[in-house]
Amino acid sequence: MKKKKRALITGITGQDGSYVAELLVRKGYEVFGLVRRSSNDPFVRLKELIRERKITILYGDMRDSGAIRRALERAEPDEIYNLAAQSDVGISFMCPEEAGEINYHGLGRLVHAVLDGRLRSKIYQASTSEMFGSAKPPQNENTPFQPVSPYGVAKLRAHEDYVVGYRKKYPDLFICSGILFNHESPRRGQHFVTRKISISLAKIKLGLQDYVELGNLNARRDWGYAGDFVEAMWLMLQREKPADYVIATGQVHTVRDFVNETAKALDMHIAWSGSGTREVGKTEAGKVIVRVNKKFFRPVEVDHLLGDSGKARRELGWKPRVSFEDLAAMMAKADLEAVASENK
Repeated sequence: MKKKKRALITGITGQDGSYVAELLVRKGYEVFGLVRRSSNDPFVRLKELIRERKITILYGDMRDSGAIRRALERAEPDEIYNLAAQSDVGISFMCPEEAGEINYHGLGRLVHAVLDGRLRSKIYQASTSEMFGSAKPPQNENTPFQPVSPYGVAKLRAHEDYVVGYRKKYPDLFICSGILFNHESPRRGQHFVTRKISISLAKIKLGLQDYVELGNLNARRDWGYAGDFVEAMWLMLQREKPADYVIATGQVHTVRDFVNETAKALDMHIAWSGSGTREVGKTEAGKVIVRVNKKFFRPVEVDHLLGDSGKARRELGWKPRVSFEDLAAMMAKADLEAVASENK
């Protein structure tokens, strides 16, 4: 009988971690998740898989080398998905040391634990399009990195030192980066702009909120569906040799576009007027439901991220399936249902 593959996922209770866990369970893996004691409550589906003993939860923190080593000893993973991170770009400006401690040193502790334990585990590192920062689009694997946030800087250091650097230093180490552009879902944290939009418009639709305040409506992003993107992570670890890949849809939309598509899915129409911080979005009846607030602008903005995932499409056979419009509708309808249920 063929032995089941084993995987360890750090950050399993986050959006990406939950989707990776579900994917691996479907593929017959034994799945272990490293979780902080103070971590978010697992998503409903993840709770079911934990109850069914298809996922084993191990407690630890990316700041704790001993906990990481113990998790590796328990899981004995064939594959490691390092998804734990301080992942809020805006907060990284307020807590830059935390971003470095978790996003940079955390990966270092993990890699050294694998090396010290002489494990043959393949490691996936969650890198980010924020490493490109102010680089001109479209961005691909050959685009120079120009991060403009503490989050992007920490992720770039981790990528350059522990992924690219250690691959050269330790030829037997399999470690690769997925340079993922923005990917969203109904499981996205409510402090991220897409989820803030979907849940706020759902509440406005139901008369539970008057308006939503946003930052830069003109920020342009390449938004995809997290459920599609985690398949690319898995595909990277099935290769014989490690390589880094940009994962993106190749389409760009503004924050305003996301508002419009979300509203459309909720049978709402928004008319825009004004400009800059005075721009507002109104209903057909003239009620202002979207405002701009300078406090939600980043200290340094990344204006335009657009990914070229040609390499991943050629070498991994990967491509996104969920469109931008369907993604916005998926999030809008999920939040409308959830908010309505909570307020019965």
